[in-house]
Amino acid sequence: MTDTLELLPEDWQRGLVIVAHPDDIEYGGAAAIARWTDQGKQLAYALLTSGEAGIDGMPPEQARVVREAEQRASAAVVGVDSVEFLGFADGILEYGVPLRRELARVVRRHQPEIVITSNFRDTWDGSFLNQADHIATGRAVLDAVRDAGNRWVFSEQLDEGLDPWDGVREVWAANSPQSRHGVDVTGTFDRGVESLRAHDAYLRGLGDDTMDPEEMLAAFARPVGSKLGCRYGVAFEVLAMR
Repeated sequence: MTDTLELLPEDWQRGLVIVAHPDDIEYGGAAAIARWTDQGKQLAYALLTSGEAGIDGMPPEQARVVREAEQRASAAVVGVDSVEFLGFADGILEYGVPLRRELARVVRRHQPEIVITSNFRDTWDGSFLNQADHIATGRAVLDAVRDAGNRWVFSEQLDEGLDPWDGVREVWAANSPQSRHGVDVTGTFDRGVESLRAHDAYLRGLGDDTMDPEEMLAAFARPVGSKLGCRYGVAFEVLAMR
């Protein structure tokens, strides 16, 4: 991340959040989502998995139901009522054609101008390793956005009534170590915290030594805010699609 950050453009109306698991966007990014829904922007969530392998003490078939409910409640806190789960298996996502095909379908259906995902670089800060599902998701998102605009890639989707969509201007990866942009979330920080708290069963499953959500998110947001000239911020890596 650079010493200073440019402000993200906000001259868009439709955004699509694509992440691997429930809670991925809530580690900072949800406060930005709240800012944008307050502006009247339309945002939808697409989650590749239901996070069913994420709670050690809860069987996957039970965790799936719990985590889907928690994600919907979390999204509602920040003004998002469109949440879909794509049914891929948690923990073993693989980059490849099946993943690209499904993501191209989602992009064609929602027709976003901006696609938002989480950090897909190998690390978070140059040393702390990223998780494999995050990496596979982000890389597939980039290619699926291009695929969605090409009528001859996954052309069977034309028969589903899904026209090609080449209207995605940029993909934004939250909390990337290569971030050069950011957004002021001072006014929506508290809702970002509440959206993370909504993942109650998941957070309790992490154990008693887990940091308080407000303290954790503040620790992430203050350094970014200082680079933007505000109290709290969220950093994004911007990848141009045009």
